Amino acid sequence: MMSKGKLEKYADVLWWGLSTARGKKYRKGDVVLVRYDLPALKLAEVIQASLLDNGLNPVMRQTMTPAMEHNFYYKSNLRQLTFEVPGERELCKHLNGGIYLHAPASLTHLRDVDPRKIGKALVARKPLRDILQKREEKGEYGWTLCLFPTDELARQAGMDTKEYTKQVIRACYLDKKDPVSKWKEIYQEAKAIKKWLNSLRIKTLRIESKNMDLEISQGEKRRWVGISGHNIPSFELFISPDWRGTEGVYYSDQPSYRSGNLVQGVRLTFKGGKVIKAEAGKGQEFLRKQLAMDPGARRVGEFSLTDKRFSRINKFMANTLYDENYGGKNGNCHLALGASYSDTYDGDPRRLTKKRKGSLGFNDSALHWDLVNTEDKRVTAILADGREKVIYENGLFRY
Repeated sequence: MMSKGKLEKYADVLWWGLSTARGKKYRKGDVVLVRYDLPALKLAEVIQASLLDNGLNPVMRQTMTPAMEHNFYYKSNLRQLTFEVPGERELCKHLNGGIYLHAPASLTHLRDVDPRKIGKALVARKPLRDILQKREEKGEYGWTLCLFPTDELARQAGMDTKEYTKQVIRACYLDKKDPVSKWKEIYQEAKAIKKWLNSLRIKTLRIESKNMDLEISQGEKRRWVGISGHNIPSFELFISPDWRGTEGVYYSDQPSYRSGNLVQGVRLTFKGGKVIKAEAGKGQEFLRKQLAMDPGARRVGEFSLTDKRFSRINKFMANTLYDENYGGKNGNCHLALGASYSDTYDGDPRRLTKKRKGSLGFNDSALHWDLVNTEDKRVTAILADGREKVIYENGLFRY
């Protein structure tokens, strides 16, 4: 579906993303785990060659096929669901990088699986994610991920595979002669916006649209981050707010596929930082079970804004990576239920202990679910001195 030249450009962009996300330069002999879905095999082969050329040690792992994944969640008992593969913890302690090539052959194969079983498996693997997060905080680990087009993604998005592939190529700037230079340009422009946002001393954010009226407390010791190489593509700038200060109504008009379930028209009502009412036009029961995953699943872990000047994504792509970076006419915001990001801490993340996180209102959960709003909206910052400033309107940051 992609020419060899496009695959090589994609690999170059992912190497830029991986290198940028880590901050520290990779050294010869560093270990990078490459996880890939079977349809992305050709891209995985090109990336393996690229990593070898750079003197790194790639560890190649194909993910479960849809049938395997269904078998696992449908047939496993509790011990099997929570089983930790011998050596997995040891590998995590020595990884320097991770690349995930997401190329689903099915989006709905888990729809008859009890979401609670999926939740138990996620909770059981959280200690492994915590190891990688700690390594990332120390600058020892970096990661990036991308999407490879499949027939299933195209079908669920209402496109043919050729058109869907064009959307991916366009979104990642693979149609440019030198896409890495374009990503470096976007990176610098985003850096200027983040500097501006972080200079404002924001206390509260008010988000208003046709179906939304929400207030979020930015929290102490926070900084806006994003467009860091972690996701390809990524155009969002985001914060992990103090979950305790979330009040009002959030609405997601963008459909969301999660664990084989399609959820649409999600309306969340917050009081005292927690979801007290959750409604969905489609997928209501699945939404309810996701919110019951653990105590943090009803709290906010992230708030994000995308400037439409950066994003060339203008269609629903049936994939969160793309849909949370939607540009279109109005840009987008998204709110994530669940886990927060420690890299939004304005300080040394190595000093951000579990107790410190709790005192600052950083949320902890096995869930992280991005829910996207593409309506025309206004975002107003209430500053520490009481002044109000519109920071985002008509899909653009007003800096």
